[in-house]
Amino acid sequence: MFGFDALMLARMQFAFTVSFHIIFPAFSIGLASYLAVLNGAALATGRQVYLDIFNYWKRIFAVGFGMGVVSGIVLSYQFGTNWSVFSDKAGPVIGPLMGYEVLSAFFLEAGFLGVMLFGRDRVGPKLHFLATLMVAIGTLGSAFWILAVNSWMQTPTGHAINEAGQFIVVDWWAVIFNPSFPYRLVHMVLAAYLTTALVVGGVAAWHMLRDRATEGSRVMFSMALWMLAVTAPVQIFAGDLHGLNTLEHQPVKIMAMEGHYQSHPDGAPLILFGIPNPAEKRIDYAIEIPKLSSLILKHDLDAPMAGLDTVPEDKQPSVAVLFWSFRIMVGLGFAMLGLGVWSLWLRWRGGLHDSPWLQRAALVMSPMGFVAVLAGWVTTEVGRQPYTVYGLLTTAESVSPIDAPAVGTSLIVFVVVYFILFGAGTFYMLRLMALPPYPHQPGIPHDEPVRAAGITPAAGAMR
Repeated sequence: MFGFDALMLARMQFAFTVSFHIIFPAFSIGLASYLAVLNGAALATGRQVYLDIFNYWKRIFAVGFGMGVVSGIVLSYQFGTNWSVFSDKAGPVIGPLMGYEVLSAFFLEAGFLGVMLFGRDRVGPKLHFLATLMVAIGTLGSAFWILAVNSWMQTPTGHAINEAGQFIVVDWWAVIFNPSFPYRLVHMVLAAYLTTALVVGGVAAWHMLRDRATEGSRVMFSMALWMLAVTAPVQIFAGDLHGLNTLEHQPVKIMAMEGHYQSHPDGAPLILFGIPNPAEKRIDYAIEIPKLSSLILKHDLDAPMAGLDTVPEDKQPSVAVLFWSFRIMVGLGFAMLGLGVWSLWLRWRGGLHDSPWLQRAALVMSPMGFVAVLAGWVTTEVGRQPYTVYGLLTTAESVSPIDAPAVGTSLIVFVVVYFILFGAGTFYMLRLMALPPYPHQPGIPHDEPVRAAGITPAAGAMR
Protein backbone atom coordinates (compact mmCIF):
# COMPACT_ATOMS: atom_id res chain seq x y z
CA MET A 1 0.00 0.00 0.00
CA PHE A 2 1.32 3.44 -1.05
CA GLY A 3 4.41 1.55 -2.28
CA PHE A 4 5.41 0.66 1.32
CA ASP A 5 5.54 -2.75 2.94
CA ALA A 6 3.91 -3.60 6.27
CA LEU A 7 7.13 -2.91 8.20
CA MET A 8 7.55 0.62 6.88
CA LEU A 9 3.85 1.42 7.36
CA ALA A 10 3.97 0.12 10.94
CA ARG A 11 7.01 2.30 11.62
CA MET A 12 5.28 5.31 10.06
CA GLN A 13 2.18 4.72 12.16
CA PHE A 14 4.10 4.45 15.40
CA ALA A 15 6.21 7.49 14.53
CA PHE A 16 3.08 9.52 13.77
CA THR A 17 1.21 8.56 16.93
CA VAL A 18 4.18 8.89 19.26
CA SER A 19 5.03 12.30 17.77
CA PHE A 20 1.59 13.52 18.75
CA HIS A 21 1.86 11.88 22.15
CA ILE A 22 5.31 13.07 23.20
CA ILE A 23 4.49 16.78 23.03
CA PHE A 24 1.77 16.48 25.67
CA PRO A 25 3.80 14.67 28.38
CA ALA A 26 6.74 16.99 27.68
CA PHE A 27 4.45 19.93 28.42
CA SER A 28 2.69 18.23 31.34
CA ILE A 29 5.92 17.32 33.13
CA GLY A 30 7.15 20.89 33.12
CA LEU A 31 3.78 22.49 33.75
CA ALA A 32 3.01 20.22 36.73
CA SER A 33 6.26 21.30 38.38
CA TYR A 34 5.52 24.94 37.54
CA LEU A 35 2.08 24.61 39.17
CA ALA A 36 3.69 23.15 42.28
CA VAL A 37 6.11 26.09 42.42
CA LEU A 38 3.25 28.59 42.00
CA ASN A 39 1.16 26.91 44.67
CA GLY A 40 4.10 26.81 47.06
CA ALA A 41 4.91 30.47 46.36
CA ALA A 42 1.30 31.47 47.03
CA LEU A 43 1.35 29.52 50.30
CA ALA A 44 4.71 30.96 51.38
CA THR A 45 4.19 34.60 50.42
CA GLY A 46 0.42 35.01 50.55
CA ARG A 47 0.55 36.92 47.23
CA GLN A 48 -2.65 36.52 45.24
CA VAL A 49 -0.80 36.83 41.93
CA TYR A 50 0.77 33.37 42.30
CA LEU A 51 -2.60 31.80 42.97
CA ASP A 52 -4.11 33.63 40.00
CA ILE A 53 -1.39 32.33 37.71
CA PHE A 54 -1.86 28.85 39.18
CA ASN A 55 -5.59 28.94 38.41
CA TYR A 56 -4.81 30.18 34.91
CA TRP A 57 -2.42 27.36 34.03
CA LYS A 58 -4.20 24.52 35.84
CA ARG A 59 -7.00 24.59 33.27
CA ILE A 60 -4.49 24.35 30.43
CA PHE A 61 -2.69 21.54 32.27
CA ALA A 62 -5.92 19.57 32.59
CA VAL A 63 -6.59 19.71 28.85
CA GLY A 64 -3.01 18.75 27.97
CA PHE A 65 -3.01 15.95 30.56
CA GLY A 66 -6.20 14.51 29.08
CA MET A 67 -4.84 14.54 25.54
CA GLY A 68 -1.62 12.95 26.74
CA VAL A 69 -3.51 10.08 28.37
CA VAL A 70 -5.65 9.43 25.28
CA SER A 71 -2.71 9.50 22.88
CA GLY A 72 -0.68 7.24 25.17
CA ILE A 73 -3.36 4.53 25.23
CA VAL A 74 -3.15 4.27 21.44
CA LEU A 75 0.56 3.53 21.64
CA SER A 76 -0.01 0.65 24.02
CA TYR A 77 -2.47 -0.98 21.63
CA GLN A 78 0.04 -0.78 18.77
CA PHE A 79 2.41 -3.04 20.69
CA GLY A 80 -0.19 -5.77 20.28
CA THR A 81 -1.41 -5.00 16.77
CA ASN A 82 1.67 -3.98 14.81
CA TRP A 83 4.54 -5.13 17.03
CA SER A 84 3.34 -8.40 18.55
CA VAL A 85 6.65 -10.21 17.96
CA PHE A 86 8.51 -7.45 19.81
CA SER A 87 5.92 -7.62 22.61
CA ASP A 88 6.36 -11.37 22.89
CA LYS A 89 10.15 -11.26 22.98
CA ALA A 90 10.68 -8.11 25.06
CA GLY A 91 7.45 -8.27 27.09
CA PRO A 92 9.00 -9.96 30.16
CA VAL A 93 11.23 -6.89 30.55
CA ILE A 94 9.21 -3.92 29.35
CA GLY A 95 5.80 -5.17 30.48
CA PRO A 96 6.50 -4.93 34.24
CA LEU A 97 8.22 -1.56 33.80
CA MET A 98 5.19 -0.10 32.04
CA GLY A 99 2.99 -1.69 34.68
CA TYR A 100 5.00 0.01 37.40
CA GLU A 101 4.46 3.33 35.64
CA VAL A 102 0.69 2.86 35.75
CA LEU A 103 0.52 1.47 39.28
CA SER A 104 2.78 4.06 40.85
CA ALA A 105 3.26 7.25 38.88
CA PHE A 106 0.05 7.45 36.85
CA PHE A 107 -2.17 6.46 39.77
CA LEU A 108 -0.40 9.07 41.90
CA GLU A 109 -0.93 11.93 39.48
CA ALA A 110 -4.45 10.85 38.49
CA GLY A 111 -5.45 10.30 42.11
CA PHE A 112 -4.48 13.80 43.19
CA LEU A 113 -5.47 15.56 39.96
CA GLY A 114 -9.06 16.16 41.03
CA VAL A 115 -7.96 17.63 44.35
CA MET A 116 -5.53 19.92 42.55
CA LEU A 117 -8.14 21.12 40.05
CA PHE A 118 -11.21 21.47 42.28
CA GLY A 119 -10.28 20.94 45.92
CA ARG A 120 -8.56 24.03 47.29
CA ASP A 121 -11.66 25.35 49.02
CA ARG A 122 -12.47 21.89 50.38
CA VAL A 123 -9.11 20.66 51.69
CA GLY A 124 -7.37 23.94 52.48
CA PRO A 125 -4.22 25.54 51.06
CA LYS A 126 -1.68 23.19 52.64
CA LEU A 127 -3.30 19.94 51.54
CA HIS A 128 -3.98 21.51 48.16
CA PHE A 129 -0.28 22.27 47.80
CA LEU A 130 0.48 18.67 48.78
CA ALA A 131 -1.90 17.41 46.09
CA THR A 132 -0.25 19.64 43.49
CA LEU A 133 3.15 18.37 44.57
CA MET A 134 1.96 14.77 44.23
CA VAL A 135 0.78 15.45 40.69
CA ALA A 136 4.18 16.92 39.84
CA ILE A 137 5.98 13.95 41.40
CA GLY A 138 3.64 11.62 39.50
CA THR A 139 4.51 13.17 36.15
CA LEU A 140 8.21 12.85 36.94
CA GLY A 141 7.62 9.25 38.00
CA SER A 142 5.95 8.53 34.67
CA ALA A 143 8.99 9.94 32.90
CA PHE A 144 11.22 7.75 35.08
CA TRP A 145 9.54 4.48 34.12
CA ILE A 146 8.93 5.24 30.44
CA LEU A 147 12.51 6.36 29.98
CA ALA A 148 13.69 3.24 31.79
CA VAL A 149 11.86 1.22 29.11
CA ASN A 150 13.23 3.24 26.22
CA SER A 151 16.75 3.36 27.64
CA TRP A 152 16.82 -0.40 28.10
CA MET A 153 15.88 -0.76 24.43
CA GLN A 154 18.82 1.55 23.61
CA THR A 155 21.38 0.02 25.98
CA PRO A 156 20.03 -3.37 27.11
CA THR A 157 21.56 -4.86 30.25
CA GLY A 158 20.48 -7.11 33.14
CA HIS A 159 18.77 -9.72 30.97
CA ALA A 160 19.20 -13.18 29.49
CA ILE A 161 17.55 -14.81 26.47
CA ASN A 162 15.64 -18.05 27.03
CA GLU A 163 15.10 -20.94 24.62
CA ALA A 164 12.01 -19.25 23.14
CA GLY A 165 14.04 -16.21 22.23
CA GLN A 166 12.48 -14.05 24.93
CA PHE A 167 14.38 -11.53 27.01
CA ILE A 168 14.06 -12.43 30.67
CA VAL A 169 15.20 -10.35 33.62
CA VAL A 170 18.28 -11.42 35.52
CA ASP A 171 18.92 -8.20 37.42
CA TRP A 172 16.13 -5.60 37.73
CA TRP A 173 18.53 -3.00 39.03
CA ALA A 174 20.66 -3.35 35.88
CA VAL A 175 17.58 -3.31 33.66
CA ILE A 176 16.20 -0.09 35.11
CA PHE A 177 19.49 1.73 35.68
CA ASN A 178 21.01 0.70 32.38
CA PRO A 179 24.01 2.67 31.08
CA SER A 180 22.07 5.35 29.18
CA PHE A 181 19.14 5.79 31.58
CA PRO A 182 20.49 8.54 33.90
CA TYR A 183 21.53 10.68 30.93
CA ARG A 184 18.24 10.23 29.10
CA LEU A 185 16.17 10.95 32.20
CA VAL A 186 17.99 14.20 32.98
CA HIS A 187 17.98 15.26 29.33
CA MET A 188 14.24 14.63 28.94
CA VAL A 189 13.17 16.28 32.19
CA LEU A 190 15.23 19.37 31.43
CA ALA A 191 13.74 19.42 27.93
CA ALA A 192 10.27 19.37 29.48
CA TYR A 193 11.15 22.28 31.78
CA LEU A 194 12.57 24.28 28.87
CA THR A 195 9.50 23.53 26.74
CA THR A 196 7.18 24.75 29.49
CA ALA A 197 9.29 27.83 30.18
CA LEU A 198 9.14 28.81 26.52
CA VAL A 199 5.36 28.37 26.38
CA VAL A 200 4.79 30.32 29.61
CA GLY A 201 7.19 33.04 28.47
CA GLY A 202 5.55 33.22 25.06
CA VAL A 203 2.06 33.53 26.53
CA ALA A 204 3.22 36.26 28.91
CA ALA A 205 4.94 38.07 26.03
CA TRP A 206 1.75 37.88 23.95
CA HIS A 207 -0.24 39.64 26.65
CA MET A 208 2.48 42.19 27.34
CA LEU A 209 2.71 43.08 23.64
CA ARG A 210 -1.06 43.57 23.55
CA ASP A 211 -0.96 46.13 26.37
CA ARG A 212 -2.07 43.63 28.96
CA ALA A 213 1.02 44.07 31.10
CA THR A 214 -0.71 43.14 34.31
CA GLU A 215 1.17 41.90 37.33
CA GLY A 216 0.30 38.34 36.36
CA SER A 217 1.87 38.50 32.91
CA ARG A 218 4.96 40.27 34.27
CA VAL A 219 5.47 37.62 36.95
CA MET A 220 4.94 34.82 34.42
CA PHE A 221 7.44 36.40 32.04
CA SER A 222 10.07 36.83 34.75
CA MET A 223 9.68 33.28 36.11
CA ALA A 224 9.81 31.74 32.62
CA LEU A 225 12.98 33.58 31.65
CA TRP A 226 14.66 32.73 34.95
CA MET A 227 13.96 29.06 34.22
CA LEU A 228 15.26 29.44 30.68
CA ALA A 229 18.43 31.24 31.75
CA VAL A 230 19.24 28.65 34.42
CA THR A 231 18.16 25.46 32.63
CA ALA A 232 19.43 26.05 29.08
CA PRO A 233 23.16 25.92 29.97
CA VAL A 234 22.55 22.93 32.24
CA GLN A 235 20.76 21.18 29.37
CA ILE A 236 23.66 21.84 26.99
CA PHE A 237 26.06 20.35 29.54
CA ALA A 238 23.76 17.35 30.11
CA GLY A 239 23.44 16.90 26.36
CA ASP A 240 27.22 16.78 26.02
CA LEU A 241 27.42 14.07 28.69
CA HIS A 242 24.61 12.20 26.94
CA GLY A 243 26.58 12.39 23.69
CA LEU A 244 29.68 10.93 25.33
CA ASN A 245 27.58 8.11 26.74
CA THR A 246 26.10 7.47 23.29
CA LEU A 247 29.57 7.38 21.77
CA GLU A 248 30.49 4.65 24.24
CA HIS A 249 27.41 2.48 23.80
CA GLN A 250 25.99 3.41 20.37
CA PRO A 251 28.92 4.69 18.32
CA VAL A 252 27.17 4.15 14.99
CA LYS A 253 24.49 6.64 16.01
CA ILE A 254 27.19 9.25 16.67
CA MET A 255 28.80 8.57 13.29
CA ALA A 256 25.50 9.24 11.55
CA MET A 257 24.71 12.32 13.66
CA GLU A 258 28.12 13.80 12.90
CA GLY A 259 27.96 12.90 9.21
CA HIS A 260 31.16 10.86 9.42
CA TYR A 261 30.86 8.60 6.41
CA GLN A 262 34.64 8.11 6.45
CA SER A 263 36.99 7.34 9.33
CA HIS A 264 39.38 10.05 10.52
CA PRO A 265 42.60 8.55 11.93
CA ASP A 266 44.14 11.94 12.76
CA GLY A 267 41.18 13.79 14.25
CA ALA A 268 37.62 14.24 12.98
CA PRO A 269 36.17 17.60 11.92
CA LEU A 270 32.96 19.03 13.33
CA ILE A 271 30.63 19.39 10.36
CA LEU A 272 28.37 22.34 11.10
CA PHE A 273 26.23 22.17 7.96
CA GLY A 274 26.10 20.36 4.68
CA ILE A 275 23.97 18.07 2.58
CA PRO A 276 24.29 14.32 3.22
CA ASN A 277 24.91 12.37 0.03
CA PRO A 278 24.20 8.70 0.79
CA ALA A 279 24.99 7.58 -2.74
CA GLU A 280 28.50 9.01 -2.68
CA LYS A 281 28.99 8.48 1.07
CA ARG A 282 29.93 12.08 1.80
CA ILE A 283 28.61 15.41 3.04
CA ASP A 284 28.31 17.83 0.12
CA TYR A 285 29.04 21.54 0.62
CA ALA A 286 30.28 20.80 4.13
CA ILE A 287 31.07 23.69 6.45
CA GLU A 288 33.35 22.20 9.05
CA ILE A 289 35.87 22.99 11.77
CA PRO A 290 38.91 20.69 11.57
CA LYS A 291 39.41 18.22 14.42
CA LEU A 292 36.77 19.82 16.67
CA SER A 293 34.58 16.68 16.74
CA SER A 294 37.50 14.69 18.18
CA LEU A 295 38.09 17.40 20.76
CA ILE A 296 34.43 17.46 21.83
CA LEU A 297 33.88 13.70 21.87
CA LYS A 298 37.30 12.47 22.97
CA HIS A 299 38.90 15.63 24.39
CA ASP A 300 41.85 15.23 22.06
CA LEU A 301 42.33 17.11 18.78
CA ASP A 302 44.16 14.17 17.19
CA ALA A 303 41.99 11.35 18.56
CA PRO A 304 40.98 8.92 15.79
CA MET A 305 37.27 8.65 15.02
CA ALA A 306 35.78 5.66 13.22
CA GLY A 307 33.30 6.33 10.44
CA LEU A 308 30.43 4.51 8.80
CA ASP A 309 32.90 2.90 6.41
CA THR A 310 33.64 0.50 9.28
CA VAL A 311 29.99 -0.55 9.64
CA PRO A 312 28.02 -2.88 7.32
CA GLU A 313 25.51 -0.86 5.32
CA ASP A 314 22.53 -2.87 6.60
CA LYS A 315 23.49 -1.92 10.18
CA GLN A 316 23.56 1.84 9.54
CA PRO A 317 20.76 4.28 10.43
CA SER A 318 19.65 7.03 8.06
CA VAL A 319 22.38 9.67 7.98
CA ALA A 320 20.18 12.21 6.20
CA VAL A 321 17.54 12.12 8.94
CA LEU A 322 19.92 12.05 11.89
CA PHE A 323 22.25 14.71 10.51
CA TRP A 324 19.45 17.29 10.34
CA SER A 325 17.37 16.27 13.36
CA PHE A 326 20.46 16.52 15.58
CA ARG A 327 21.34 19.97 14.24
CA ILE A 328 17.80 21.23 14.69
CA MET A 329 17.85 20.09 18.32
CA VAL A 330 21.27 21.59 19.04
CA GLY A 331 20.54 24.81 17.17
CA LEU A 332 17.36 25.38 19.12
CA GLY A 333 19.18 24.62 22.34
CA PHE A 334 21.66 27.40 21.69
CA ALA A 335 18.81 29.72 20.64
CA MET A 336 17.23 29.07 24.05
CA LEU A 337 20.55 29.84 25.71
CA GLY A 338 20.78 33.08 23.75
CA LEU A 339 17.29 34.13 24.83
CA GLY A 340 18.13 33.35 28.43
CA VAL A 341 21.39 35.35 28.33
CA TRP A 342 19.58 38.25 26.68
CA SER A 343 16.99 38.25 29.45
CA LEU A 344 19.72 38.28 32.12
CA TRP A 345 21.37 41.28 30.51
CA LEU A 346 18.08 43.19 30.37
CA ARG A 347 17.22 42.12 33.90
CA TRP A 348 20.58 43.44 35.11
CA ARG A 349 19.85 46.76 33.39
CA GLY A 350 16.36 46.89 34.91
CA GLY A 351 14.52 46.63 31.59
CA LEU A 352 13.30 43.03 31.48
CA HIS A 353 9.65 44.00 31.03
CA ASP A 354 10.27 47.03 28.84
CA SER A 355 11.83 45.43 25.75
CA PRO A 356 9.30 44.65 23.01
CA TRP A 357 12.05 42.91 21.02
CA LEU A 358 12.68 40.46 23.85
CA GLN A 359 8.95 39.87 24.08
CA ARG A 360 8.71 39.26 20.34
CA ALA A 361 11.64 36.85 20.53
CA ALA A 362 9.98 34.99 23.41
CA LEU A 363 6.78 34.77 21.39
CA VAL A 364 8.59 33.37 18.35
CA MET A 365 10.46 30.87 20.52
CA SER A 366 7.36 29.71 22.40
CA PRO A 367 6.72 26.56 20.27
CA MET A 368 10.39 25.76 19.71
CA GLY A 369 10.65 23.55 22.77
CA PHE A 370 8.22 21.12 21.13
CA VAL A 371 10.23 21.21 17.91
CA ALA A 372 13.42 20.46 19.85
CA VAL A 373 11.76 17.59 21.72
CA LEU A 374 10.53 16.05 18.45
CA ALA A 375 13.95 16.50 16.85
CA GLY A 376 15.57 14.85 19.86
CA TRP A 377 13.14 11.95 19.72
CA VAL A 378 13.83 11.44 16.01
CA THR A 379 17.57 11.49 16.71
CA THR A 380 17.20 8.91 19.46
CA GLU A 381 14.83 6.52 17.71
CA VAL A 382 16.08 6.70 14.13
CA GLY A 383 19.62 6.40 15.45
CA ARG A 384 18.75 3.06 17.02
CA GLN A 385 17.83 1.53 13.68
CA PRO A 386 17.87 -1.11 12.39
CA TYR A 387 17.13 -2.40 15.90
CA THR A 388 14.28 -2.22 18.38
CA VAL A 389 16.48 -3.70 21.12
CA TYR A 390 19.88 -2.33 20.20
CA GLY A 391 22.22 -4.95 18.79
CA LEU A 392 19.91 -7.84 19.71
CA LEU A 393 16.51 -7.58 18.01
CA THR A 394 15.99 -5.90 14.65
CA THR A 395 12.94 -3.89 13.70
CA ALA A 396 12.24 -6.27 10.82
CA GLU A 397 12.13 -9.17 13.30
CA SER A 398 9.78 -7.26 15.63
CA VAL A 399 6.84 -6.49 13.37
CA SER A 400 3.60 -8.47 13.46
CA PRO A 401 2.72 -10.84 10.58
CA ILE A 402 0.18 -8.41 9.09
CA ASP A 403 -0.65 -7.18 5.61
CA ALA A 404 0.32 -3.74 4.38
CA PRO A 405 -3.26 -2.70 3.46
CA ALA A 406 -4.43 -3.27 7.04
CA VAL A 407 -1.66 -1.11 8.49
CA GLY A 408 -2.10 1.54 5.79
CA THR A 409 -5.84 1.78 6.41
CA SER A 410 -5.38 2.20 10.15
CA LEU A 411 -2.68 4.81 9.50
CA ILE A 412 -5.09 6.87 7.41
CA VAL A 413 -7.73 6.62 10.14
CA PHE A 414 -5.20 7.72 12.77
CA VAL A 415 -4.14 10.72 10.69
CA VAL A 416 -7.72 11.90 10.20
CA VAL A 417 -8.88 11.29 13.78
CA TYR A 418 -5.73 12.74 15.34
CA PHE A 419 -5.85 15.96 13.38
CA ILE A 420 -9.52 16.42 14.24
CA LEU A 421 -9.34 15.40 17.91
CA PHE A 422 -5.98 16.83 18.91
CA GLY A 423 -6.34 19.78 16.58
CA ALA A 424 -9.52 20.73 18.44
CA GLY A 425 -7.84 20.18 21.80
CA THR A 426 -4.83 22.27 20.84
CA PHE A 427 -7.09 25.03 19.52
CA TYR A 428 -8.96 25.05 22.83
CA MET A 429 -5.70 25.28 24.78
CA LEU A 430 -4.64 28.23 22.62
CA ARG A 431 -7.97 29.92 23.36
CA LEU A 432 -7.34 29.50 27.06
CA MET A 433 -3.85 30.93 26.65
CA ALA A 434 -5.27 33.95 24.81
CA LEU A 435 -7.32 34.92 27.86
CA PRO A 436 -5.94 37.44 30.38
CA PRO A 437 -3.64 35.71 32.88
CA TYR A 438 -4.83 37.85 35.79
CA PRO A 439 -8.57 37.34 36.30
CA HIS A 440 -8.80 39.61 39.35
CA GLN A 441 -7.51 42.77 37.71
CA PRO A 442 -9.80 45.80 38.09
CA GLY A 443 -12.62 45.97 35.56
CA ILE A 444 -12.67 42.27 34.74
CA PRO A 445 -15.32 40.16 36.48
CA HIS A 446 -14.00 37.15 38.33
CA ASP A 447 -15.62 34.65 35.94
CA GLU A 448 -15.00 36.50 32.65
CA PRO A 449 -12.03 34.33 31.58
CA VAL A 450 -14.14 31.23 32.08
CA ARG A 451 -17.11 32.65 30.18
CA ALA A 452 -14.85 33.86 27.38
CA ALA A 453 -13.54 30.33 26.92
CA GLY A 454 -17.06 29.00 26.62
CA ILE A 455 -17.19 27.35 30.06
CA THR A 456 -20.06 28.15 32.34
CA PRO A 457 -19.41 28.63 36.04
CA ALA A 458 -21.90 25.87 36.74
CA ALA A 459 -19.85 23.38 34.73
CA GLY A 460 -16.56 24.63 36.14
CA ALA A 461 -14.79 21.88 34.28
CA MET A 462 -11.47 23.58 33.86
CA ARG A 463 -11.72 26.24 36.60
